[in-house]
Amino acid sequence: MPYQAQLSTPFAVLGIRCSDTALTEIVFLPLSTPAQLPSNALAAEVCRQLLRYVDDPTAPFDLPLEFAATAHQAKVWQALCAIPCGDTRTYGDLAKTLQSAAQAVGQACGANPLPIVIPCHRVVSRAGLGGFMLHRDGDALDIKRWLLAHERAI
Repeated sequence: MPYQAQLSTPFAVLGIRCSDTALTEIVFLPLSTPAQLPSNALAAEVCRQLLRYVDDPTAPFDLPLEFAATAHQAKVWQALCAIPCGDTRTYGDLAKTLQSAAQAVGQACGANPLPIVIPCHRVVSRAGLGGFMLHRDGDALDIKRWLLAHERAI
């Protein structure tokens, strides 16, 4: 499925999918991916707010969102949005708060269709960085490190 925009950032090119009324997905693409101008007004607004985040990580997002989620995923994603910029939580801490298991929290984080807007990068393991986008190494963790350093959480 095509993207409605491909936004170049210092850490990745962000593939943005949205309908005319809601943001539906953000995908991290390789830095070598060409940028693509927004194809509709909402995609342009998503790009504007993401670039504002790159300039100021405390800038809030105010976008209409649309995604499918299980009840557990929705609960985890809501908890992620409550983690302040510059802070982190462990998978275990979130699991305890949500009366879940750390692995289930990690799976919900990995299934997040709207990274950055729903800040799954703010969840770390007890012993270190943890995973990101269902990966435990490589480019995914480089992106997580960049986002946390940008927010001054590491």
